[in-house]
Amino acid sequence: MEGEEQTSLWNKETVPKVMKIVSTRLPQRDLISLLLVSPWLHRTLLSSPSLWLAIDLREMNNAGDRLIAAVSLPRYQHVKQISLEFARDIDDGHLEILKNKCLDSLQGLESLNLNGCQKISDKGIEAITSCCHKLKVFSIYWNVRATDIGVKHLVTNCKHIIDLNLSGCKNLSERSLQLVADHYQELESLNLTRCVKMTDSGLQQILIRCSFLRSLNLYALSSFTDETYKKISVLAHLRFLDLCGAQNLSDEGLSCIAKCKNLVSLNLTWCVRVTDVGVIAIAEGCTSLEFLSLFGIVGVTDKCLEALSKFCSNTITTLDVNGCIGIKRRSRDDLLQLFPYLSCFKVHS
Repeated sequence: MEGEEQTSLWNKETVPKVMKIVSTRLPQRDLISLLLVSPWLHRTLLSSPSLWLAIDLREMNNAGDRLIAAVSLPRYQHVKQISLEFARDIDDGHLEILKNKCLDSLQGLESLNLNGCQKISDKGIEAITSCCHKLKVFSIYWNVRATDIGVKHLVTNCKHIIDLNLSGCKNLSERSLQLVADHYQELESLNLTRCVKMTDSGLQQILIRCSFLRSLNLYALSSFTDETYKKISVLAHLRFLDLCGAQNLSDEGLSCIAKCKNLVSLNLTWCVRVTDVGVIAIAEGCTSLEFLSLFGIVGVTDKCLEALSKFCSNTITTLDVNGCIGIKRRSRDDLLQLFPYLSCFKVHS
């Protein structure tokens, strides 16, 4: 009898206390499984609101129905993050249902990831953003149905966005950039990867008006001119800059970017007009640099590595000079002599 009492005490008190501590480190899907272990554990976990601030449906089937079911549960009434990245079976209709039936539960939502949800259009964007006025992070990577109208809904409904990922939304034009510049002047992170309809005019508005940007991703955008790249210099807080494929970037433009003293990550892969002159300017101006890719640039030589070593040898941990045929000292041992903290030698494949 005494053993049964001890077991009961263990199940009712000790296990829930231990699991309450451990559960904060568990993936959400494991956390949900734990609800089925015992009534005592079930009650303990549900009594901790901080465990139920996120809904993770990444890559899951029937994601639309699952999301509606989850948001309807009392434990998710204060949800702050929802990730549907590459989730299947979610469309505008599901987001309309959320708007009509689950409005209260989404009032505090701060982060929404719709990456790869290709069945969602401007209509769905309008529905979901009308529920989430406190949204700060919005990501809709690789959505070919979204247009400037969807961005208009976003800026109208969500006034506090600081992190915006529009990567791969190839139907957005410079009108979207104008909307972002007009409404999100506190923006800290912007990803425009492969937004092929963007022009100098739209990006320049972003650079002029979004002065708090810390991260700017312009990967695989070759249409911007050097005059626009020069204006990146006004971003005093910039730490991450991806210019992979910036075919019009010259040494003069790169020398202007070197005024961004806080840069720690710079991707210059396939920036074919760049030479030692531009990279040396970066070395002298961006002395906190940790990540640099010069992949495929044939106009740089050992001279730029010497400058980088002189000013950045204590900070650079990632350096890609593969394909830089003008650099002769590019073996692993050679690079480690110049950059003792180097741990990654290839970032582009």
